[in-house]
Amino acid sequence: MNCNCVVIVLVAAGLTLVVSAAASAAPVDRSVAVVAVPGGGQPNCAKIDAEGTIHLVFQSAEGPQYANSTDQGQTFSRPIPIVDRQSRKPGLEFSAWDMAVGPEGRVHVVMGTNAWKLKLPKEEWGCFYARLDPGLKSFTPVTNINHKPSEGFSLAADGHGNVTACWLSDKLYANVSHDRGATFGPTIELDPKFDPCNCCTTTSAYGTDGKLAVLYREETNNDRDIFLVLWDQAKNEVSRTRVSTILWNIDACPMSYYTITAVRDGYVAVWPTDGQIYFARLNAKGELLSPAEIKTPGTTGMRTGMLTLSAADGKTLVAWNNEKQLHWQLYDATGRAAGRPGSAATAGKGAAGVVAQDGRFVLFR
Repeated sequence: MNCNCVVIVLVAAGLTLVVSAAASAAPVDRSVAVVAVPGGGQPNCAKIDAEGTIHLVFQSAEGPQYANSTDQGQTFSRPIPIVDRQSRKPGLEFSAWDMAVGPEGRVHVVMGTNAWKLKLPKEEWGCFYARLDPGLKSFTPVTNINHKPSEGFSLAADGHGNVTACWLSDKLYANVSHDRGATFGPTIELDPKFDPCNCCTTTSAYGTDGKLAVLYREETNNDRDIFLVLWDQAKNEVSRTRVSTILWNIDACPMSYYTITAVRDGYVAVWPTDGQIYFARLNAKGELLSPAEIKTPGTTGMRTGMLTLSAADGKTLVAWNNEKQLHWQLYDATGRAAGRPGSAATAGKGAAGVVAQDGRFVLFR
C-alpha cells in the first residue's frame, strides 16, 4: 500500500477488509475496499446483481468455487464447488474463465480444462459451462458447449434469457442460449474477416441497447490492435471498431487479457499495449469518448487479469494484477487520476471486483 494512504483494517468472519482512501491535493470521495477471497482462494470473477448480492468465483485447490455476499463483501456464504462430482476425473483440472449473472440472480460460469495436457480426445478441449439457478445450492452438471479445441472464453447474460459464450479457435466464435442457459445453439462465427490473436482472450457484455459487445485483439499483419465488436443478435448484424489508438506490431502473440464492462451510456474497456495498461470510455456505438485512450500507471505480464469498474457518477477504477500484486488507480469523471495508486498482495493472476450498493469499489485479493 502506498505510504501516504489512509488504511483501515477490519476483520469480520475470518475475512480481511482493507478500506483505502488515497491522499491527494483534492479529497477523494470514494474508497476502495480490498477483501480476501474465502479460504485463501485465487480471485477469478465477481459480479453484483440488482438486489446487491455480490457473486464471487475463485480458484481453489479443489477446483473452481462459488460464494456470495449479501453485506457488501464483509462476509461470504459457505463456498460451493462449481464442477459436479461426475465431471471430475483423475488428473483433469477445471479453471474458471468468466461468470455472468442474470437479473434474477442466476449464475452462469464458463470453464476450461487441461484435457489437452492429458491428451484426451480433442472434442474434450472445449468450453465448459455450469449454472446455479436461484434458490438452489448446487450447480448444474458441467456441459461441453462447443466440443472443439478452444480458449479465450467469456460469458454475458441479458435480462431476456439470452446467454452468450464467446471463444477463440483461430477465429472468433459464439454459442447462444435463449433459455437462460438450459440449452445452447450451434457454433456461430461472428465474421470470417476477423483474425483474432488466438492465445489472448475475449471479453463480452450486453449493452443497455441489447447488443452484445465483444472485445478482442486482432493479429492481421502482426498489428495487435484491440477491437470492439457490436453484435445485434436479433438482426444478426455485426459491426467492428478499433479501440486502441496506440498501435503495436509484434511477431508473436502477447497472450494478454483485457475487460469490457457495460455502463448506462456505453462501455468502459481496459487492455494492455506493449505491456502498458490503457483504458477508455466508449459510447453505445463503440466510439471512443474524450479524452479517448488513457494511459494508466499499470504494467502487466502475460495472461494476468485487469478490469474497470465504473460508478454511477462517472468515476472509474482501473485494477490490474502484476506478479501477484493487485494494483488500482481511481479516475474522476473527466478521466483524470484521483489520488495515488494503491496495491495489495493477492493470490493467483486474476483481478475481480464490483461497485457495491454503497458506492465503494470492492476488489478481491
